[in-house]
Amino acid sequence: MKNLVEELKWRGLYADSMPGTEEQLLKEVTTAYIGFDPTADSLHIGSMVQIILLVHLKNFGHQPIALVGGATGMIGDPSGKSEDRNLLNEETLAKNVAGIKSVLSRFLDFNSTDKNAPVMVNNYDWMKEFSFIDFAREVGKRITVNYMMAKDSVKKRFSGEGDGMSFTEFTYQLIQGYDFYHLYKNHNCLLQMGGSDQWGNITTGTELVRRMGGENSKAFALTTPLITKADGSKFGKSEGGNIWLDADKTSVYKFYQFWVNTTDVDAEKYIKIFTFLDKETIEVLIEEHKTAPHLRVLQRKLAEEITTFVHSKEELEKAIQASNILFGNATADDLKQLDGATFLEVFDGVPQAEISREDLENGIDIVSVLNEKSGFFKSNGEARRALTANSISVNREKIKEDFMLAANDLINNEFVLLQSGKKNYFILRVV
Repeated sequence: MKNLVEELKWRGLYADSMPGTEEQLLKEVTTAYIGFDPTADSLHIGSMVQIILLVHLKNFGHQPIALVGGATGMIGDPSGKSEDRNLLNEETLAKNVAGIKSVLSRFLDFNSTDKNAPVMVNNYDWMKEFSFIDFAREVGKRITVNYMMAKDSVKKRFSGEGDGMSFTEFTYQLIQGYDFYHLYKNHNCLLQMGGSDQWGNITTGTELVRRMGGENSKAFALTTPLITKADGSKFGKSEGGNIWLDADKTSVYKFYQFWVNTTDVDAEKYIKIFTFLDKETIEVLIEEHKTAPHLRVLQRKLAEEITTFVHSKEELEKAIQASNILFGNATADDLKQLDGATFLEVFDGVPQAEISREDLENGIDIVSVLNEKSGFFKSNGEARRALTANSISVNREKIKEDFMLAANDLINNEFVLLQSGKKNYFILRVV
């Protein structure tokens, strides 16, 4: 077996592991799992590290299990939280579980016939018939309260952060621990992986496997570091909130731009974590970037690789095309290839005005468009002076004072892009 732990270490994907974990992964094909809590109906880039970890596991010849926490999602993981989470109803939870399964299926082929084919499970399937009394007898008696209280996620809540911890949340680590035992027993799963904030929950699972699995049982743990930006702030959010892995929540253009706009320091770290490029290729890219940082070679390669991985090569090309429209020498034909949603993403924050479709039937003179119809210019005189100075463009093409705006100028049959000078944009929306 190739050394997975060694690979994770140079990539910055390794935080800690239990003794014997690396040896186990070198010895034989090993089944390992990572849990995903269904707190939303999709996953955002905060989950990318764990998805990539499962893909590395598969690429190194091991078997990955993706667990969607239909049961644990009903309780809420207290790790890193200072107060109880709102409990989701069953309908919302079912919708979220389906959404997460759909996302994970894009990265792991759960229909594969390989010997180490990925498996997807939902812990609700084995927890739903488990009575409280049976759980207390079979699982609760195996782990002492003292052991559970020693976990950081519990200690922090008892030492004054928030309003303490409900019994519901206190049981979370037992249920997650039982997941590990269930997968050990039914799938010969020997390893649980997750973020470093999950260490307490994961090691409770290894303890349960040992105590419930019999004399020769063995279980291992491996965690990844929590990813931060160079300034110490939380990774994964933009000014607009989470960067999601579904295009209907975060457009491919905006997803691509998130990675292109990373700092040099972060790009050097992220290209190891979020791509599957080999060490030699990455080292060459880093050196190339250092000789001409203004070209942003590292950021562009990072954005290309991860956008292709998450969305597809075709979607990447559309995102690059959209970026070139804003920052390059795009033509009216380029603009007209954009769909409406991407057009609005590219020109997010640009002022808008509405114009009626009837006005366009016979054409409108450009001076009226620039002043009365849009308010882009304060007066007809100001608009004429700009036109005389050859600084006005419609859909990226320079125009003169005799230009008439008509229906065939529409982008996506809905928009017109006005521009004064290099950076002053205005959108007309036809209603």
